[in-house]
Amino acid sequence: MYLHRHMTAQFEELIEGFITNKIGISDVFLAAPLALLLQKNLQQLHADGEMHLAGIGNAVVSDPLQKLRGDKIYWLDKKNRNAGQMEFLDMVDQLIDHLNSTCYTGINACEFHYAFYETGSFYKRHKDQFRNDSDRKYSLVSYLNDDWLVTDGGELVVYQNGGAQKIEPAIRKAVFFQSNEMEHEVRAATRPRMSVTGWLKRV
Repeated sequence: MYLHRHMTAQFEELIEGFITNKIGISDVFLAAPLALLLQKNLQQLHADGEMHLAGIGNAVVSDPLQKLRGDKIYWLDKKNRNAGQMEFLDMVDQLIDHLNSTCYTGINACEFHYAFYETGSFYKRHKDQFRNDSDRKYSLVSYLNDDWLVTDGGELVVYQNGGAQKIEPAIRKAVFFQSNEMEHEVRAATRPRMSVTGWLKRV
């Protein structure tokens, strides 16, 4: 229960921001030790060649020149028995419990992957919910980048009400928004960019 009590403030920060502005942001969503575990796991998977170019949509859609998105991904799973992945997914389970008990969202599943953007890679403007599949209800992105500077680029840009909100991908920060509403993009960065990205689902 310690994790639940510790995380309640971060959960509420995401929810309050979402209610107020349709975008929840917590600068310290990930505890520092967990962020480091996830960062090291992602870096090792990338070094071992275990990450693969992401597809587009919920079928195998080819984008061989990576014109729309350039990230490499690896799906998280408790069955991987990695300490960082297991702790993160446990935390997401507690976020789901909190959302269901306070906001009655009916979330009953999730899926998350590591995302690694090489220098210069990007993801053009898009929404996270598929046209033929409405299971994804909320998007949650948690960042793993040490000492990120404005000059590094790589912002998440979220579009709403005719404006654009730029969010720097600094380590421990998380962003939360509704998957079918918010168009967003990932700008190219001058250094590699890492995150844990996923969706809370109702299936």
